[in-house]
Amino acid sequence: MSTHARPLADHLAAASDDELAGLFAARGVRPDVGWQDLFDAAEALLEPSSVGRALPLLTASEAAALVDAVAGDGAGDERARLTALALLRPDGTPHPPVSEAVAERSRPAPLDETPTPAASEAVAAHAAERAFTTVGVLADILLLARDQPFTLLMGGAVSAGQKRQLSELGLDVESVDPLVALALRADLATPADRLLRTTTTAEDWLRSPATARWARLATAFRDTLPRGLRSASGGWIPASAWPHAHPWDPSWPAEAARQAEAARLLGLIAEDGSEPAWAHALRRGDAADPSGLSALLPTEVDRIFLQNDLTAIAPGPLQPALDVRLRTLARRESAAQASSYRFTAESVAHAFAAGEDEASILEFLGGISLTGIPQPLGYLVAQTAQRHGLVRVSVDDETGRTRVESADPHLLEAMAVDQSLRPLGLTAHVGSLTTKVGQDTVYWALTDARYPATLVDRDGAVTVRTRHAAATAEPVATPDYGPLIARLRARQGPDADAAWLDRELEAAVRAKAVLRVTVGMPDGSTRDLLLEATGLGGGRLRGRDRAADVERTLPVSSIRAATVVPS
Repeated sequence: MSTHARPLADHLAAASDDELAGLFAARGVRPDVGWQDLFDAAEALLEPSSVGRALPLLTASEAAALVDAVAGDGAGDERARLTALALLRPDGTPHPPVSEAVAERSRPAPLDETPTPAASEAVAAHAAERAFTTVGVLADILLLARDQPFTLLMGGAVSAGQKRQLSELGLDVESVDPLVALALRADLATPADRLLRTTTTAEDWLRSPATARWARLATAFRDTLPRGLRSASGGWIPASAWPHAHPWDPSWPAEAARQAEAARLLGLIAEDGSEPAWAHALRRGDAADPSGLSALLPTEVDRIFLQNDLTAIAPGPLQPALDVRLRTLARRESAAQASSYRFTAESVAHAFAAGEDEASILEFLGGISLTGIPQPLGYLVAQTAQRHGLVRVSVDDETGRTRVESADPHLLEAMAVDQSLRPLGLTAHVGSLTTKVGQDTVYWALTDARYPATLVDRDGAVTVRTRHAAATAEPVATPDYGPLIARLRARQGPDADAAWLDRELEAAVRAKAVLRVTVGMPDGSTRDLLLEATGLGGGRLRGRDRAADVERTLPVSSIRAATVVPS
């Protein structure tokens, strides 16, 4: 048993429950760890492996302060933090296992605090373009994930198959994971059941102006930076110091590069490492101020040109709210300063399935078109409206089975023999088709097979369903250390010295160690005995006296001290 654990156990006993929870969280302790008392906790926290896992967590200033403390020079301003991590004693001296772990490490150099230079006008313009592109492409990704959640790998990255599909849509595969990471940081998306799903927050974000979109992303980026990159004001330290922020963490260079790339994508750091004006407020810890960025972004437009070939041209970046709605009616073919959209029977049918009707579609298009509604487009909308609802999907009240009905018997015949619908098990029944498969599943299967299906409720009214409802971003789970702390407190006891002695004796018996025992005699004097510990029970220690070569049984209450004699 390590005698170094006793001072730490005493310190843990004096700490509040909140301080213990903070220590356990910082050191990565599992809430279900099998510790029985604070001595267990102290010994585990001072294990070389545990100390080795704690050192990479330190920032450059904390690591330097710990090296100074080991050298006897004190820990300076970082003393409180290092004590809270159980690396230093309250008096500022390191625990011996910590000294041993740090002895081979060099003192990190002070971080470069030189302010990041301001970006030139040309460089800032390029950074603004990068930020605008990032916001636009991320919106594209979220719109795709809203309709069909992305499959995620075990590590959280988007699957290769999903990236291949995104590549076919013209998205840069290399940018997908960094952009998804930004969405997760801003609570615009959340992983659920190995799928990337958009959140309710994303619905509002998608309809916000570009500057508001950027402000949320940039603020979330700043607020989720690793501890070593945060400044005292709540912003971030100079970007030149980021690679050295956690000098004892071997994985930090890669993480620092990821953080720098995210800052570059958001236009917070320019390509040459300089800082655009709109990054100043965030870097200081203030609220985002996108006014400087806004001046460099292209003006959003609220009108489009509708053409006879069933396409729409936006003469500039279309206002996001209009773009989102237009993309429920048409497929976007290109995204640039002037975006183009194409209307198809399938895309217009998708709009009807999402709750639009002929009147709402024509009113929307007429309100934003500079060229009116061309006859081919009006005909396409009217034709789709006539077909929409020909197939009605309901639930039979008597049997509880899903019923598929249509005024067109040819459609029913086609569905009955459609091989893509075979898994539904559709069977003919009184001028309709029925199945035991759920109503929603049948509806989406028919929609995917391009049948003009609608959902109807028990009263016969048409209902609109969202295929993949927006998820709610779950807050990061905070470990609950309450039961663990309660268990440790319950075993704390009023006499720490007696508890520690019992623990030392139990360990010695298990190890069959030789103990130097100091025993209190009736006359007040003490006597030292050299015992080979053989048993402990009933409040008595049994062992062979090495000097007299006899078995002795000593009351534990009479033992004043016990130390293990090295073999």
